[in-house]
Amino acid sequence: MSDVLLELPPSLRSELKEPMGRLYTDADSLLADAGTPLVAVGDIVTYHLLEAGTVPHLALVDERTKRSAVDSEVTAAIGGFDRRVTVENPAGTLTRTLLDAMREALDGEATTLLDVEGEEDLAALPAVLAVPESGAVVYGQPDEGMVLVTPDDATRERVRSLLTRMDGDADAALAAIR
Repeated sequence: MSDVLLELPPSLRSELKEPMGRLYTDADSLLADAGTPLVAVGDIVTYHLLEAGTVPHLALVDERTKRSAVDSEVTAAIGGFDRRVTVENPAGTLTRTLLDAMREALDGEATTLLDVEGEEDLAALPAVLAVPESGAVVYGQPDEGMVLVTPDDATRERVRSLLTRMDGDADAALAAIR
């Protein structure tokens, strides 16, 4: 079992519904505005970026979308990464294993697909803190599109605030993604 560092309390769920960046419905437009390295969180987002011809530096998938299995076409299309790493991360949590794998991937040159056993949804939060200023994080906004997050000071502070209000060891989580 992975070491759960943070767990999302029900009181914070509504705050996560508000997009942290600009909403896009077209991958090409999003990619024109995205920095590098690019982190993709979610199967559908990763699929759209790959279909647009871009392999993200880091992508996190769990073979689910809106709590249902993704189409086999989506799963089959997610490839082309230099490395594929499987990590455990139960729903509504952030584990040390996930955060360490994200940090390792972002510190390396190779493109990495993190295949998450559990759920990858919350990974967008530490990703915003882990990418350099030149980078970007993309995650899905259900039934609306893709959110492009640039790691400016205000967004990073919002993320730190959310992480420190989660249940668990925020200091350890923040240290793992630095």
